[in-house]
Amino acid sequence: MSKEIGITVKKAEDFSEWYNQVVLKAELADYASAKGFMVLRPYGYQIWEIIQSVLDCEFKKLGHRNAYFPALIPESILKREAEHFKGFVPEVFWVTEAGDNRLGERLAVRPTSETIAYSSYSKWIRSWRDLPLLLNFWNSVMRAEIKSTKPFLRTSEFLWQEGHTAHATKEEADEETMKILNLYKWFIEEYLAIPVLAGCKTEREKFVGALYTTTLEAIMPDGKALQMGTSHNLGQNFSKVFEIKYLGQDKQEHYVWQTSWGVSWRLIGAVIMVHGDDKGLILPPKIAPIQVVVIPIFYKDKPNEKLASKAKEITTTLQQNGIRAFCDDREEYTPGWKFNDWELKGVPLRLEIGPRDLEKHTVTFALRDTGKRVEVDESSAAERAKALLEELQKRLKARAESMLKELSSTADSYDEFKRILSTKGGFIKAGWCGDQACEASIKEDTGADIRVVPFEGDPSIQRCVYCGKEAKITAYFARAY
Repeated sequence: MSKEIGITVKKAEDFSEWYNQVVLKAELADYASAKGFMVLRPYGYQIWEIIQSVLDCEFKKLGHRNAYFPALIPESILKREAEHFKGFVPEVFWVTEAGDNRLGERLAVRPTSETIAYSSYSKWIRSWRDLPLLLNFWNSVMRAEIKSTKPFLRTSEFLWQEGHTAHATKEEADEETMKILNLYKWFIEEYLAIPVLAGCKTEREKFVGALYTTTLEAIMPDGKALQMGTSHNLGQNFSKVFEIKYLGQDKQEHYVWQTSWGVSWRLIGAVIMVHGDDKGLILPPKIAPIQVVVIPIFYKDKPNEKLASKAKEITTTLQQNGIRAFCDDREEYTPGWKFNDWELKGVPLRLEIGPRDLEKHTVTFALRDTGKRVEVDESSAAERAKALLEELQKRLKARAESMLKELSSTADSYDEFKRILSTKGGFIKAGWCGDQACEASIKEDTGADIRVVPFEGDPSIQRCVYCGKEAKITAYFARAY
């Protein structure tokens, strides 16, 4: 990758290289010493903290509490749910030694927390009075991704949240599954400004050990889909294995019904891909660590104390009005260099103030997405900044919605299906007979799989796109990350 300052490739010409440059040059993340791992730098971590704070608040409103479980899981516990364990075997990191001593039992570095959590749930849940148990974990997990890694999208360790709940009935678990899916959808569309398709995974693609999996899928500018979040109804599959039972009001013992759900830092990767441009990152204002950067314009390398003081005063006013603002008054860089730097980092709004502005009691805003410049009275800077940020958030969402529409197609035949996939990609709505053999053949032949089965089918789609038999299911296919 080029070491030059700024993005050196066009997004439309080399999407993969463009993405990597934005991640590194916007100082979101860096490659770690261990292959397959990445370092989350402070600016990237600030974005994650905002995502975390919003979701954490919403989870708590719904009655969930945070907990933490160990990162190491004894192999005997992991193996108790054989099918679930088998699904993770190729990705598991194992700890076999402690110091110079070989362990009597291998310890798996947490690939997900179902098994370690549910061995405790079986001790904690005794009566109907202990239900529902609504816990959420903010942690990292490790899954061996050594090849084809991509920052935020595919790394051997990633940050996420995983919710794990236990309920008395299937109906309560169903309600929880959908409640969380809808919460994720709201957050992704309203905060990240990315539209998603909601529905279920097929039996072949569902989470191992789940009764069913619901999912949110987004399309990226290169025509590939990205799974943004999942919410699973685990049924009683894990409760029967781990003996998680409760004494009901009927004085009988019952197995609990469980759910699990999560989103990860791949949400940040989606934001980069969907909203960024040839200058770098564009952050939706709602998740931007810095919403407004204030830049005093010093001419002829002569700092102006009154100007510097005014810039700080305006920054304080913005902050007091609930705006995340930062004053870049560094004297060692030119205004032009600062403009480019903050554009690369995706700050939604730039506020410039120079000697003439000081005299006129005005400031000038520059919008990151359109480049439009707006001069306003200094006294109304905070009010106008809020309005411009809100408009920018809406524009990003509208632009992403247009992209989703443009990259969504319908195919009536397999030839048309393959033609769309090879020319523009994106989501392809098509009929499916429900036979896993057709699903597997399409994946093997084209690399596209069923990303989501929408909750409501399309009655106009009547034939399976692969075999031509009666379509029992409407599905959205795509190649994916």
